[in-house]
Amino acid sequence: MAALSVLPSFGFLFDIDGVLVRGKTPIPAARTAFQKLVNAQGQFLVPVVFVTNAGNCLRQNKADQLSHLLGVPISQDQVMMSHSPLRMFKRYHEKCVLVSGQGPLLDIAQDLGFCQPITIDTLREKRPLLDAVDHDRRPNVLSPSAVELPKIEAVVLFGEPVRWETSLQLIIDVLLTSGYPGNPYEQENYPHIPVLACNMDLMWVAEAQSPRDNLMTDVYGANLYNRYLQESCRAGSKSCLQAKVSAGRGPATLSQDHEIGLSWENELAAAAAARCRSVLVCTGVYSPHSQAAPEPRDSIADTVFHGHRDFCFDPALVEPDHIVPDVDAAVDLPYPLSPSAAERGASLQPSSSGVSLEPQ
Repeated sequence: MAALSVLPSFGFLFDIDGVLVRGKTPIPAARTAFQKLVNAQGQFLVPVVFVTNAGNCLRQNKADQLSHLLGVPISQDQVMMSHSPLRMFKRYHEKCVLVSGQGPLLDIAQDLGFCQPITIDTLREKRPLLDAVDHDRRPNVLSPSAVELPKIEAVVLFGEPVRWETSLQLIIDVLLTSGYPGNPYEQENYPHIPVLACNMDLMWVAEAQSPRDNLMTDVYGANLYNRYLQESCRAGSKSCLQAKVSAGRGPATLSQDHEIGLSWENELAAAAAARCRSVLVCTGVYSPHSQAAPEPRDSIADTVFHGHRDFCFDPALVEPDHIVPDVDAAVDLPYPLSPSAAERGASLQPSSSGVSLEPQ
């Protein structure tokens, strides 16, 4: 297919579980939808990125899995996992970090740029007396190990662990000892070393029959991103923070911590999209037959907010732009035709399957 002279006018961000698959089982509408988004050679007609809260594998493994399930070639560059943003946290890459989760943790950490990762299992082996919850695994030694470990300067939570009690105990020990687990607790241990949590959402449906409904993650995040795009069009991030300071919602001046905190934004390219539309499908945790959501005026009082503590709950961000039966119906929503779709004479007017992006 000849190269197009005009770029597509929109792109897609696809959630995975509940939208394209249920656990490891493909949703039938997903294959139908993707056949509309590729040409005869299997090339995508519009930009497509897959976003997921999963953090227990490498991007390439997730891309291979999606390629098999959807029947189209997908590269790792099209996959955004919950831990992908850690590539921008370069000030931690040279430090010793404790990583928790499942899967090939060391491979994931090193792929993200971390040079000195230590897993919970490794820490437990080096400090066997710390893991005292499971009686069957208690060591038959009476003194701590003499093996020296470097100071742990950050904790990275890739996802849910298998043994919660072990991970929680050792992480708490690391925090209370300022990175020297096995030492006596210090009296002054706050602020503690950083904890980088990639995914706070433990609600997903997979193959379960009972829906585990959490609109605070995907829909809320898509709408929040849309708000970010709108604000970034008007002012830069640092200008926005300065505006908060001027409005009395922050310290009188930007602290050094705030300045450092903004450094990650230098890793980001200028936003290529002007708007992000959220589309809620009914094949995941959401059921259109469930009890209606409370009115916005009641939401703040009655709704448990599972979002990040740095974000105030906004009822408006829970409302999707569209609600459709499945991802195929989402792709068929009216939207301006891309050049490639127009060239092939298709009547398809894709919009989104999770969220869609409109370029600036």
